[in-house]
Amino acid sequence: MVKKKKKKPSQKDTLKQLIQGLFYNNPKRTFNYKQVSALLEVRKKTGRQKVQILLKELFESGYLTEVASGKYKLLSRGSTITGIVDMTASGSAYVVPDEDTEGGDVFIPRNNMNHALNGDHVKVFMHARRRNRQPEGEIIDILKRKRDSFVGVMQVSRGLGFLVVDDRVMSHDIFIPAKGMNGVKDGQKAIARIVEWPERAKNPIGEIIDVLGDAGDHHAEMHAILAEFNLPYRYPQEVIDEAETIDATISEEEIKNRRDFRKITTFTIDPADAKDFDDALSIQKLDNGNWEVGVHIADVTHYVEPKTLLEKEAYERATSVYLVDRVVPMLPERLSNFICSLRPHEEKLCFSAVFEMDDNANIRNSWFGRTVIYSDRRFTYEEAQEVIETGKGDLSEEILTLDRLAKELRDKRFAEGSVGFERVEVKFNIDDKGKPVSVFFKESKDANKLIEEFMLLANKKVAQLIGDKEMDKGRKGKAKTFVYRIHDVPNPDKFENFASFVRRFGYEALPKGAETVSASLNRLLTDVQGKGEQNLIETLAIRTMAKAIYSTHNIGHYGLAFKHYSHFTSPIRRYPDMMVHRLLQRYLDGGRSVNEETYEEMCEHSSDMEQRAADAERASIKYKQVEFMKDHLGEEFDGVISGVTEWGLYVEIVENKCEGMIPIRDLDDDFYHFDEENYCLVGRKYNRTYQLGEALKIVIANANLEKKQLDFALVNEKG
Repeated sequence: MVKKKKKKPSQKDTLKQLIQGLFYNNPKRTFNYKQVSALLEVRKKTGRQKVQILLKELFESGYLTEVASGKYKLLSRGSTITGIVDMTASGSAYVVPDEDTEGGDVFIPRNNMNHALNGDHVKVFMHARRRNRQPEGEIIDILKRKRDSFVGVMQVSRGLGFLVVDDRVMSHDIFIPAKGMNGVKDGQKAIARIVEWPERAKNPIGEIIDVLGDAGDHHAEMHAILAEFNLPYRYPQEVIDEAETIDATISEEEIKNRRDFRKITTFTIDPADAKDFDDALSIQKLDNGNWEVGVHIADVTHYVEPKTLLEKEAYERATSVYLVDRVVPMLPERLSNFICSLRPHEEKLCFSAVFEMDDNANIRNSWFGRTVIYSDRRFTYEEAQEVIETGKGDLSEEILTLDRLAKELRDKRFAEGSVGFERVEVKFNIDDKGKPVSVFFKESKDANKLIEEFMLLANKKVAQLIGDKEMDKGRKGKAKTFVYRIHDVPNPDKFENFASFVRRFGYEALPKGAETVSASLNRLLTDVQGKGEQNLIETLAIRTMAKAIYSTHNIGHYGLAFKHYSHFTSPIRRYPDMMVHRLLQRYLDGGRSVNEETYEEMCEHSSDMEQRAADAERASIKYKQVEFMKDHLGEEFDGVISGVTEWGLYVEIVENKCEGMIPIRDLDDDFYHFDEENYCLVGRKYNRTYQLGEALKIVIANANLEKKQLDFALVNEKG
């Protein structure tokens, strides 16, 4: 038998193997086709062209990665990254890497999730990247669960049940075996904790840890919203017990260690339904003709000491949560509403910022320290506003003087670049069963602005005292670690898109002449006052701005135009203010700087909890909007397009600011696509557009309380 000769490798195969060997032996280097050709001694033009073609083939096959146009590098086999899961409603996800990577977020198909859930910290095995494709991978390890308990509606049948989870990005219902039911009934809202998730099981197995009540019940739904955002809705008994042991009496010895303001006119101005009075103002005229204004803040840290259960609970919560009908306080009521609250006709311990000001509100002297006060009067905003408008009433001279000084402070703040966002707040009148019966709008008046200006002044001056290097000579010009409230400059691309959008309404957002960006924004916000598009433009303006957060790294506060800003004035409802009180006293006493890394972690936690609280508040408002509009099914309303997405139009009703959606599938007169740059949907056949800010007449088509979703339909087709 004649043996067949082995087929010799072609020139192309040989060249390909040489190229692969070059990259394999130099895994961290990048090469273009000219460099590869030179190293492999390929000198002919046709040979160099073959190298160029082979490099593209090796890239497309996943052997190489293109790090820049025409530059290639060996793609590491079996490489892994870690990051946070950001799930979609379809069950697939993107993993946001912990560290910057070339390709950005990594797509995870649904069948490669391996039981990971939204927000989990995971390890991802990276697949070979195909040409012009987003990085793709598979989750191989769950490093840390974001959460293990979820809220939903119970479905029970034959002794077994499933918790149908409310969260839109939790695509798996939780199986509840009989032993884990814990008394829950069909149709009730409940919270389940995942106890195991077998490898081949489609659904996790859980147990009911709390029954909230019947779905649709007002209190059950509000508690469900808190649970949905992983926020507490009740206090552990041991924390309540510890609060009850706190001695509320103020000893003479304690008073001797404080500056005494009890004989100086002092009062509070708060919302009518407020119970926790964080702040009070005092005022007296000095012999030199100047004014002494005291900003007195509840001395929470005198009562809440480090390493106590109260301290731990306050840190974990980080903030009070304000839902549509209630406040979930950061501190138990004995502290928030009684011991710490600056109630009228009671002596109270405070941490104060005291300013000597002339008639033009120029600060001549400042003092910071612990005080004792006596509040002579508790004003509601409405009562104080009446004094300002009429010039008559209790403490009218004091209130009118403070109002005048506050307006001077405000004018100076805006002259220095502060941006004036004053959005109208939507509020509900709710009956004793929790049902919304009407909508009203809350606007900021002079009494609100009076308090706001003096709180801003105190927050600014406290931060300035510690953050200003010249004031901290003990560390040779280096400021001590402190907690700041920071706000970054607007994203230029977002701002350019925003400016382009408002031109359609006849406005200009970009600076004119020597204007700054903040001055141009203020001009725009003034121009839209009272116009139909005011709320829309203000909302979009806010979206162009960065979010304010807590940090030890001070970059200033862009929106307020302050180089130094902190939160000092609300320690009853914000944990960062407690941090500021402790640090301020430490540094006033000459103490050394604290560990920056530790405090930065605390700042990040506080910012995260603040965002959760804001999301929960929005969800509670949305729930009440849907509940309110449920009684108006089939009715027509005037609306304005408030959002445009690839799945439909969001429309805000003019008279009550309730927002709903017109699904794109219901726009059946054409096939529409989303033009992201121009905030509109455009019809492919007839070129009709639905533009952000456009007026429409809509009808209430559906109100889904479970999904907190309003569906609208167009009354008439566009002409």
